Amino acid sequence: MSETETFETIRYTADVVVTTTDGHVLLIERGWPPFEGAWALPGGHVDPGETSRTAAARELAEEADVYAMPEELAQVGVFDAPGRDPRGRYVTVAYHLTVIPGTPIQAGDDATRARWWPLNDLPPLAFDHATILAAVATKENR
Repeated sequence: MSETETFETIRYTADVVVTTTDGHVLLIERGWPPFEGAWALPGGHVDPGETSRTAAARELAEEADVYAMPEELAQVGVFDAPGRDPRGRYVTVAYHLTVIPGTPIQAGDDATRARWWPLNDLPPLAFDHATILAAVATKENR
């Protein structure tokens, strides 16, 4: 390693955009920092031995009580911009799932609330989750 080489710790996460066929998106209210009290997509760390898709399905169940098989989740993209998380370098793989209106949700794990929000009337979102939502909209409009 040369004197100019540097390394950073990169954390691996998965997020899920769950939309309904009538134009709503599932958001959770974060229960702790960073962004405590802010609205965000369900998601979290990929555990040892997990794929990001499996982690996304697990986090969706833990945070919103919505159950999906990992293979039902369609990959949206990888989001790795420096500064996307104030805790350090985080790389997330985002997934999308479409469900029917009225799908029941229940906040759990590190979420204090879960709510269906109209896609055309969203609150400010934590992290870069507005960018992830925009990527889903772009894919759907192709």
